[in-house]
Amino acid sequence: MSVKILLAEDVHMVRGALVALLQLEPDLEVVASVDRGDVIVKTALEARPDVAIIDIDLPGTDGLTAATELHEQVPSCRTLILTSLGRPGTLRRALSASVSGFLLKDSPPDQLALAVRSVAAGQRVVDPQLALTAWDSPDNPLTPRELEVLRLASRGADAAEIAGCLFLTKGTVRNYLTAIVSKLGARNRIDAIRRAQEVGWIP
Repeated sequence: MSVKILLAEDVHMVRGALVALLQLEPDLEVVASVDRGDVIVKTALEARPDVAIIDIDLPGTDGLTAATELHEQVPSCRTLILTSLGRPGTLRRALSASVSGFLLKDSPPDQLALAVRSVAAGQRVVDPQLALTAWDSPDNPLTPRELEVLRLASRGADAAEIAGCLFLTKGTVRNYLTAIVSKLGARNRIDAIRRAQEVGWIP
């Protein structure tokens, strides 16, 4: 029996190339492809894939959030993250989202098919060099709410906009931002965003 695949990738040319590459394998079948994270679960409920290949940086809902939702609602579908974001913090976030595999986009093409088969067989696939780097990287000192505030700030939202999105007061948001800057040993909010992005704690 072939392994049924759902592919989530927002760059149309890349998505088409990946579909063509996977369809060359006699035991792999792409049953659905999407370009947004917020349709992954709905599509998986309809197509019932065995493996979902998900990019992290997707419009609508980011790939890791979608992977978490997919794990909860379609537990029979295993997830393989395929990304160019090869940072230790990104890998840690992926593993905490219960993904089964993490592969970088610059990996050799034949590695993708091997990774899909391994993930479908219940194995975990992680780039070994990235895994070693993640092992040595510092733990994320920020709370989930602080990460949420910093993620919104990284997208250009000011304190009032963040407060509106998270149903907080502006004073509370400012307190969060002050705590974030302090915890990361940053000079200011911009420096805190840069440091968190460098290690992959926020996209």
